Amino acid sequence: MARVAAFVPDLLFGSNVLGALRAAGHEAVLVSDPAIVEPDAVDVVIVDLTSDAPERIAAVTAADLGSVPKLAFYAHVEADVRALAEEAGFTQVVPRSRMAREGASLVARLAAPG
Repeated sequence: MARVAAFVPDLLFGSNVLGALRAAGHEAVLVSDPAIVEPDAVDVVIVDLTSDAPERIAAVTAADLGSVPKLAFYAHVEADVRALAEEAGFTQVVPRSRMAREGASLVARLAAPG
């Protein structure tokens, strides 16, 4: 399965994300800064954009993540955040509720070869 680095400062939701990913067989860790992620060591990076979105988008963009797929989630009422993330080149941007429901399968699809 996939190796995942999750930049999710909300520890409660972050632990829920990790739990779902691990239950699905993914290897997942929380990171406090995307700059510490080694692109060779992960298959997908998850980013929480529910607060401080412009700063988090900038931090991920500045990190040298190469072609690692970036999965972001946002508060559904903030469509402008989705647009910012898409413009910044995030691979997939979904509402937080979808991340909670389908996070493990979204990661599996992004990490799949080809």
